[in-house]
Amino acid sequence: MRAAWRVARAAVRRRRLQTIVIGVVVGVSTATMVLALALLTMAAAPFDRAYAQQSGAHLVAGFDSAVVSDVELTRAADRPSVEAVAGPFGQVTLHDPTSDTMFLPPTMTTVGRADPGGPVDRVTVWQGRWATGPGEIVLNRTPGQFDGVAEGARITVSGGQVFTVVGLGDSVSASADAWVTPDQLTAIGQTDTQMLYRFTHAATAAEVGAGQAAVTAGLPSAALLGAQSYLALRQEVTSELGVYIPFLVVFGFLGLAVAVLIVANVISGAVVAGFRNIGVLKALGFTPNQVMAVYLVMVTVPSVIGCVLGTVLGNVVARPLLTDAFEGFGATDLGIDVWVDVVALLGMPVLVGLAALVSALRARRLSAAAAISAGSAPRVGRALVVQRWLSGIRLPRSVSLGLGIPFARPARSALTLAAVVLGVMTVTLALGVTMSVTAYRNAVDPPVADRVQVMAGGGGPGPAAPVAPDSGPQNSGPPDSGPPRLTDDEDEALLRSLPDATHVVAVSRQSVRTVGGNQSVGVSFYRGDTAGLAPRVLKGHWPDGAGQVAAPSRFLNRRGLAVGDTFTVEMGENRAQVRIVGISLTNSPNEIFADWDTLEVLAPDARADSYLVQLAPGSDQRAYIDGVEAGDPGLAATVATEGTSSQAVVLISTATLLTVILGVVAALGVFNTVVLNARERRRDLGMLKSIGMTPRQVTVMMVTSMGALGVLGGVVGVPLGVVAHKLVGPAMLRAAQADVLDIVINVYRAPMLVLLAVAGVVIAMLGAFIPARSAARTPIAEVLHNE
Repeated sequence: MRAAWRVARAAVRRRRLQTIVIGVVVGVSTATMVLALALLTMAAAPFDRAYAQQSGAHLVAGFDSAVVSDVELTRAADRPSVEAVAGPFGQVTLHDPTSDTMFLPPTMTTVGRADPGGPVDRVTVWQGRWATGPGEIVLNRTPGQFDGVAEGARITVSGGQVFTVVGLGDSVSASADAWVTPDQLTAIGQTDTQMLYRFTHAATAAEVGAGQAAVTAGLPSAALLGAQSYLALRQEVTSELGVYIPFLVVFGFLGLAVAVLIVANVISGAVVAGFRNIGVLKALGFTPNQVMAVYLVMVTVPSVIGCVLGTVLGNVVARPLLTDAFEGFGATDLGIDVWVDVVALLGMPVLVGLAALVSALRARRLSAAAAISAGSAPRVGRALVVQRWLSGIRLPRSVSLGLGIPFARPARSALTLAAVVLGVMTVTLALGVTMSVTAYRNAVDPPVADRVQVMAGGGGPGPAAPVAPDSGPQNSGPPDSGPPRLTDDEDEALLRSLPDATHVVAVSRQSVRTVGGNQSVGVSFYRGDTAGLAPRVLKGHWPDGAGQVAAPSRFLNRRGLAVGDTFTVEMGENRAQVRIVGISLTNSPNEIFADWDTLEVLAPDARADSYLVQLAPGSDQRAYIDGVEAGDPGLAATVATEGTSSQAVVLISTATLLTVILGVVAALGVFNTVVLNARERRRDLGMLKSIGMTPRQVTVMMVTSMGALGVLGGVVGVPLGVVAHKLVGPAMLRAAQADVLDIVINVYRAPMLVLLAVAGVVIAMLGAFIPARSAARTPIAEVLHNE
């Protein structure tokens, strides 16, 4: 086989263009597939691993200790569906904590536990020790997270009680913000009871729901304050990566298909162009297997190099995505599974070899005499018949000749056509993904016109002090003193009284805590003209009374909630049970919306921190802003602008990049086809030029031959791209725990589809132009000197 290896190596050097094409195509396809498979297999692996190691709770439940006793909770947990249970633990919310090292959240869910172990939710103490005495506290922090908290820090809560941080622990169940000893919790004043459950079956939301129903059966109806499923935490982790997986997988398979087509085309062309060489090799004593090995090695060498480089690139790109997604769970071992790299390194070369095998077998079957004669004899067949028919059509001769070229090599033309189809399909899909992301962003945060955002900061309420015009600087009082702020109602009245104001809504954004876990939720409380300025409601209605909230689908899906469900929230020392009355068209998974009456229950003294004002069309926004700041210097007004989603930017950028890469790859396939056609037709091209065909006409002829395939590729590729988008778009939305909206899926329009069909022509002509120009510039004498 040494002789076969030497011949194959020489062929690789001689066909540098085809070698580079194969290496680039295989490398791009391998990198895309490695990235897709890595995200698919690792989407939840670190979370599941950490949950198994710490025996994470499948359900964290908070109960009202005034309604249900510990004995009743223990008895209710004795069910066949419960694998393990921990608790009852006393629970209380510490308010307004301050620290000598950092600013803490306004409330901390604190649980009394004697030790960090137990059958459920084993807390990992990664710094310091567990709390064993009065005045000691352990905070829940992710390993490696640095936010100013350290062992020895002192925390003061409302009421003046001081705690010393003796350790930092990590609960993968997110069951609490902090832990103290049970006696310490009793001294503080227990208000709730926490139970931690692991069920025998908890793979789905339905199974977790069945387990919750079992452990709460027979308890008073008002006993359960709230519950947190581990699936909500899992979805929170995987949703950021999950949205990328559907379209990365599709792009990966498209790239793989293009790679197979181009490799098959390259080897087929090499066999056809090398008929004379095959005959010479066999005449020199090469066996059929050695000849076949020559052509397989020709494609294996660049494919292996491209595969290795693509695997490395896929690993480099995948690791930052995985690290960003799982850093909040303390996962440090984020290496891609070995089998992914093994599949890429072994599978891609094998697949490429199989694509080349058909043509290599053809070379193996040829006899020496047949190969030599086939390499020198002119071919007469259906192409000549087509050319004669096209000559009767009133087209320029260079165009009619170009239209007949694909019929000379139908198999090669079919492979090239398939590559163009996949290229057009990729462009169509990528544009659809881009338009879907844009449509979703516009639906969630619609473009606004003639709106002003007013931030209400500064001092507390009080009557406005008159300021004399042109009075000059005032030296009395402290340097940073200013006119007293207007009250909340006075600010709203001011905004409504200024010219051109048509609608005004007041908003107070507050952080509340859901009872039954340590999850904080942002709540935007609205007052005023909500019909025109509040977020759109997809299902149900906008909150119009106390105890009602609207939530985005991502919030509901992550927590297993639906319209009509209730949960308990607390803010400071106040608590309220709220009912979901609508699904809002917003994107944040941790923000809900409520009426101002609910804020009066949770924080009666709170005031608006911002206002949104709708002006009449064509209004002078600058004049309105000046009027706002003149009426109350404590207000800061700006023109309302659209928000920008970093994930949307990444998705659009990734789709665009992959489109360009796969489009270029498809164009390389056309490039290779034109190169092969030009080499086979050197004699014909020389004769055409000798009888008067100009280089420009030769170029037109060669480009037209691929342009016809481009037209057909556009007609076939666009519908396939639309179908792929119909599958990928909903999968991406479901992965993000969002509802599938028609306005996000139905994004294509007829004029756009026509333009997309032109993409096939563009890909084909771009790939054909350079080799066509090269063929046109070949001197006649150089071509015909052997004739």
